[in-house]
Amino acid sequence: MVTKNKTLNRIILYCLVTLTVVTTVFPFLVMLSTALKSNEEALSTTPNLIPANPTLEHFMDVLNPKVFPFWTYFFNSFQISFATALLSVVVGTLGAYSFARLEYKGRGWFQKGVMLIYMFSGVLLVVPLYQMITAANLYDTKISLIITYLVLTMPVSLYMLGNYFRTIPESLEEAAMMDGLNRLQVIYKIVIPLSLPAIASVFIYVFMIAWNDYLFASVFITSEENMTLPIGLSHLFHTKHYVWGRMMAASLLTAVPVVLLFSMMEKYFVGGLTDGGVKG
Repeated sequence: MVTKNKTLNRIILYCLVTLTVVTTVFPFLVMLSTALKSNEEALSTTPNLIPANPTLEHFMDVLNPKVFPFWTYFFNSFQISFATALLSVVVGTLGAYSFARLEYKGRGWFQKGVMLIYMFSGVLLVVPLYQMITAANLYDTKISLIITYLVLTMPVSLYMLGNYFRTIPESLEEAAMMDGLNRLQVIYKIVIPLSLPAIASVFIYVFMIAWNDYLFASVFITSEENMTLPIGLSHLFHTKHYVWGRMMAASLLTAVPVVLLFSMMEKYFVGGLTDGGVKG
């Protein structure tokens, strides 16, 4: 009876995993299929998943500056996302370490205040952020988006890094300081190497938020030379070059950097880096 229950549970588990994978991957297969179809086939009343005559025409059109300034939008998005993620990691590491290790007056209130910001929806922050950005003469600049994304992602960065720092034995840091290291040296030589999984997670999280954002980019950016990919894709809908194949091709190309970034940093997503660091 026990064996039958285990088999049934395993079958249910496999079915749920298969269903999850199918529902996750299927939209991307449809996007790829549409991107490889001709215009006539993409608009056919009898759709099929496998293109009858695959073509790379739509990908070449998207990468053609005369049709769509993909590379301009791409480099704008990359610069903003990378700068935001890097600053979030640097500032978040120092701030989270102070929450996790240092004792000072008002620390608890600072922590609660940071998490309180995260409770507000991004829509509610549009107006005050817009007022601050315009008052600082940063409207329609990449810096305005970097500042905005830092405000949105910093609470989660501090929370994730702070919780991870608390898992590192304090005795490792105490031993390092006894050997002559100061607090900053302890952070960069002890804490950061042991926290690479959390730091990589924060970097990818912030990068994805900045890379995929549409709301704030559409509010703070108006000139084409500063537009990001999400805004560029939305503008493609309203141009004479709009066809489904190009939209799907551009969408797939937009997703490539995030997939590559995750693949390169996947090795850091391991646990137990500090296991055995201190013996009882």
